[in-house]
Amino acid sequence: MPSLVKETDNYGNFVVEYFSTQMKYSIIIPMMAFLFSIGSTYGQFLVPDTYGKGIRFMAADSSFAAKINTRIQIRYDGFYTVTDDTSFTDNKYSDKMWVRRARIKFGGYVLNPKITYKIEYDMVSGQVLDALLQWNFAGNFSLWAGQTKLPGNRERVISSQKLQFVDRSLLNSEYNIDRDKGLQLRHHFNLGKMLIREISSVSIGEGKNYSTLNPKSGYDWTQRIEFLPFGEFANGGDYVGGDMEREDSLKIAIGATYDYNDNALREQGQRGDELSQMRDITAVFVDLMIKYKGLSIMAEYVDKSTTKPSAFWNFDGSEWTYEGYRTGTGINLQLGYLMKNNWEFATRYTQITPEDLTGNVNVSAYTFGVARYIVGHILKFQSDVSLIQAEGSDNMMEFRIQFEVGL
Repeated sequence: MPSLVKETDNYGNFVVEYFSTQMKYSIIIPMMAFLFSIGSTYGQFLVPDTYGKGIRFMAADSSFAAKINTRIQIRYDGFYTVTDDTSFTDNKYSDKMWVRRARIKFGGYVLNPKITYKIEYDMVSGQVLDALLQWNFAGNFSLWAGQTKLPGNRERVISSQKLQFVDRSLLNSEYNIDRDKGLQLRHHFNLGKMLIREISSVSIGEGKNYSTLNPKSGYDWTQRIEFLPFGEFANGGDYVGGDMEREDSLKIAIGATYDYNDNALREQGQRGDELSQMRDITAVFVDLMIKYKGLSIMAEYVDKSTTKPSAFWNFDGSEWTYEGYRTGTGINLQLGYLMKNNWEFATRYTQITPEDLTGNVNVSAYTFGVARYIVGHILKFQSDVSLIQAEGSDNMMEFRIQFEVGL
């Protein structure tokens, strides 16, 4: 069976087509100018005493508040192919040194602290990532509306700023359900010491910034539940890579997600190329996070499938092509320890097992990482090395070094 051909790097990430400088800043500059003018004219301009909290504005009558955060990740990638004729080569789809991410984020509330908003913009790809309103309308119930991350696998929901390794795993690259536009209803409650969270979501199913909808495509339905048997993690640590808070007592979070994308037309549901036939895609995610006194463990499992055959031949009038959805299973296991001097050592194992029909190959990755946190995840240095084993190909070593600075 022939393999699917698509432009990706070795971790399955899609190649980013850079927008023009004019496109990148045509939105950001006016927004920044607007916020600064509001802060200086109508409110107070407050700069926190501590680094990493962003720049905040507040109206004199407290009728609204705004905060700006920005960050960049500067990175080097290199690859070493393990063959008799060994060679060291750089990533085909990136420079030796490149800006992996450059983000600017706006957030705050309007009229009432229970009505909040978030806007996040990627200056590298020239895309709006998040455009979200959140309303805590009753007790422990909140309604989210707009574009943001779906409640899928834990690693995807963890911010790219707060990752334990230089970047996310192969499991995430292949199978995550990413961002989408829609509604999310969130609720939480306690049973004794146990905290239980519930999330129900309905979205368009075609992903972020998608504007040309096919009338035959359906909606995406997502349901997630989380159990925290020993209560909340400090400072939301169940969605932070590494035990940055050095939990004094054992903390555990268990999560499960079911996602159903009706008549999806892109090969990964919310991401990827459009295919000539539609499929209903089902994804099941199960994950675990454990933290205790600097020790952290994270585990994830995913099973993604379609209701009809996930791969098929298509004739466009001149030639036959083999198309398919990215289906299969994957596991990701991470173990790390943060020392008191803020050095962390971590290891990760990832296994991707695509459905045989797709023609995609099994891939394993063994990763060892070292990080030095200067100001938590806001200012840090990270490096990792991975052994990547793809069925039918030479083994490959990947070396990555990254420096992150945020505001």
